[in-house]
Amino acid sequence: MTVHKTAIISDNAIIPTSCEIGPNVIIGENVKLEENVKIIANAYIENCEIGEGTIIYPFASIGTAPQDLSYKGQKTKAVIGKNCIIKEYVTINRAAGEDGAITKVGNKCLFMASSHVAHNCVIEDEAIFANLATIGGHCKIGKGAFLGGMSVYHQNVRIGEYVIVSGFSATRMDIPPFAKVAGAPAILHGPNIIGLKRRGFSPEEIKNLREAYKLIEARVTTLTHVVNELEEKYPTDQNIKRLIEFIRTSKRGIYLGRANKLNDDEV
Repeated sequence: MTVHKTAIISDNAIIPTSCEIGPNVIIGENVKLEENVKIIANAYIENCEIGEGTIIYPFASIGTAPQDLSYKGQKTKAVIGKNCIIKEYVTINRAAGEDGAITKVGNKCLFMASSHVAHNCVIEDEAIFANLATIGGHCKIGKGAFLGGMSVYHQNVRIGEYVIVSGFSATRMDIPPFAKVAGAPAILHGPNIIGLKRRGFSPEEIKNLREAYKLIEARVTTLTHVVNELEEKYPTDQNIKRLIEFIRTSKRGIYLGRANKLNDDEV
């Protein structure tokens, strides 16, 4: 284990010999690091588990108390997955609520400088937070979602898998899977075509999602009617099934406002 002489480490921290702990790092109570974690310098972590191969950059703050006035010191934590990249000044709070509650981050996530993850959030694998992206408590972020720089998200919002959100956007409502959204509030602009191509979606899958979003955005009938129509039209398409399930289980609703449509090739 490589530990800089200026690092301060709690006696109860669990740190494998393969880890690297840089200058002025503070590792507080109840920390468990997996193999090959690297904490570069000046970071502060407590009450968390950090997965194998994750890199934490200077001045990041992980596992600190939630920004929630109901929190009274319960034994909660943050759990970070494998091979994540946590850049400068990122903040990831531990959970509020009962003992054992967690804030959970999946594998291979990227948090760019000054992004923020609030208490009790669940972030699935390969999500990307651009600079200053900020999510409130109890948010759920789907696999491969991209949250643009300086975008903000109300507590309890869900962001579906492979969504792309433009910078400076904001939402109080859920964003369904595979979507491309922009604005404040974040308005649908069809599916995330470029992202889906990069993820290996077939032309047929992309065609079906494009048609599904045209029906959703048109608002000719109620959203319930549109969802039923999609279910009948695409009975075997697993992506459409996930889209339908997301919409049907939304508690905050789906914003169906409409702006001028972006070109499908725009990011």
